[in-house]
Amino acid sequence: MTAGTFRLYGTRAVDAEPVRLVAGPLSADFVNGNLRTVRHGGVEVLRAAAYIVRDRDWGTYEPVLADLVIEQGDDRFSVRYSASCEGPGGSRLGFDATIEGRADGRLVFDVSALPESDFETNRCGFCILHPIAGLAGSPVKIEHTDGSVADTKLPLLIDPWQPFKNMRAITQQVRPGVGAECRMEGDIFEMEDQRNWSDASYKTYVRPLALPWPYVLPAGQTNRQTITLRITGDEKSKAAAAGTEPVHIELGAAGAKLPDIGVVIYPEDVEAALAKLPLLSNLGPQQLLLHYDPTRGHGLDALRAHARLAAAFPAKTTLECVVACAGDLDVELSGVAEMVRRVGLRLDTIAVSPSVDRQSTPPGSIWPACPPLEDVYAAARRAFPDIRLGGGMFSYFTELNRKRVPADALDFITHCTCPIVHAADDLSVMQSLEALPFITQSTRAIYGAKPYRIGPSTIAMRQNPYGGATKDNPHGQRIAMANRDPRHAGLFAAAWTIGYAARVAPAGLEMLTLSGFTGSFGVLAAAGEPAEEGKPRPIFHAVQGLAALAGHTHIAVRVSGDRVAALAGRSPAGAVTAWLANIASDEVPVDISALVGGAAGPVTIWDGVGERTLAIGAASGRFTMPAYAIARIG
Repeated sequence: MTAGTFRLYGTRAVDAEPVRLVAGPLSADFVNGNLRTVRHGGVEVLRAAAYIVRDRDWGTYEPVLADLVIEQGDDRFSVRYSASCEGPGGSRLGFDATIEGRADGRLVFDVSALPESDFETNRCGFCILHPIAGLAGSPVKIEHTDGSVADTKLPLLIDPWQPFKNMRAITQQVRPGVGAECRMEGDIFEMEDQRNWSDASYKTYVRPLALPWPYVLPAGQTNRQTITLRITGDEKSKAAAAGTEPVHIELGAAGAKLPDIGVVIYPEDVEAALAKLPLLSNLGPQQLLLHYDPTRGHGLDALRAHARLAAAFPAKTTLECVVACAGDLDVELSGVAEMVRRVGLRLDTIAVSPSVDRQSTPPGSIWPACPPLEDVYAAARRAFPDIRLGGGMFSYFTELNRKRVPADALDFITHCTCPIVHAADDLSVMQSLEALPFITQSTRAIYGAKPYRIGPSTIAMRQNPYGGATKDNPHGQRIAMANRDPRHAGLFAAAWTIGYAARVAPAGLEMLTLSGFTGSFGVLAAAGEPAEEGKPRPIFHAVQGLAALAGHTHIAVRVSGDRVAALAGRSPAGAVTAWLANIASDEVPVDISALVGGAAGPVTIWDGVGERTLAIGAASGRFTMPAYAIARIG
């Protein structure tokens, strides 16, 4: 593909181009055999309707499509195809799919699957994603498999478990006077709140999690499932207008202080960091998050490496300490403390979490053996009596929401997020930013004003709570649950990073970690990337800008539309700096006249080619942001 694609995504491969299906006011994007962004009258009704086959580690098979036929008319569209998935040991699952949409608001997605041999899977069937913007907390009607009907609401705060079970249909409001019923046939469906994993959706999926998994689809036994969407109501009711005007940026009210910015350091990355100390100083993080995990062989040498970096770089330090919990807790943690003293590691805080808590415990599963967290935290206090103690989860908000820690024993709460747990396409990763305010609001609802940290949160997954391991990604593809992601090296990651910080800023975090310094999660390039090896990746400039805002007063920013994310802070001297990120895949015109008060002012923009400064005229206050560009104003 083009050099521009490489600069944006860190790979020359591109996401599959969707085919827009249209029947009157009904539209949907057809991508890789499934539907995305189902709209009626311009309003998103379903985020996705997809037939998903997952392996025993919850990885998603990429089916091979054949015999694809797409037909479109003024008042209808139809799609037909065959597909197959290859499982371990030569097992194979084939299925035939049809999709039909009509201008009267009816959409049908039907799939018949036939295993050629016994086929092992954790899930095989439909996943329907419901959007969260405008729907969170709204009324819905649930029809259950026994025929009963309940009027209820979608959760506003994130539900740790399934809000609805034994579902046959769900009805929601699309816009005033217009409703949508989504009916599921062929199996038992339930809903989970995917905001737990930072997905921007509620997910209605096939096969209750209380049933055993993995399970086997018997050879030669057909499984048929059907999803039917019906739009009803006043066809003349006003639809949402598509926005073509520039995105307007305005400042709002002052809030809490913006957080310290951390970078995570693994023992194996210390030597590379020491060799690049001037760049680390230029990056300017306030905190080093030093990872220590005895279950992965870390010991005295790992702590000695951390001590060398802490002595060479004048930032606050937090030891992210995994607790093996293999014996006496006091013996284990006092042993860590003795090694810390022995190597002279300077620590400001320590965060502890049992190793076993990095693995998820889904609904219906048996909780693994683990010492009471009160005992873990008490032992950590005794071992490290003179520094602040944090806890929570070194995995994701999901696990913190499901296993709520005794916060009274802690000085701060921490968790991470990862946007590629369930899907790894560009749109899904950027849409995950929508879920972040719900995550911070839910955390605050549980833990109140307790000091709160997030991270390390990166596009790539550093650990897999839902399977045996993260997915290797040697060819730089877009893979869910992968331990490397090519977009981290491109401009895409810089936009995602600014967008992330903007979404969580109202929560008043004390620390936010969105990268490492070196390595696959870092801000410096490896060989074969858009940037020269050892030089800053585009994400470097985003993290550097966030670090420069640390301690400034957060100023809310009003943004028209959802294509641009914005973050602003006021320094103690009164100067306002704003960062913008185009989180869309095409260029976006921006109007900042209200932000700069109508006066001319410089805008520094990073667009994947380089850094450039624009003089914005006082008359218009407008400029254009290329795809995934980031910009600093002030």
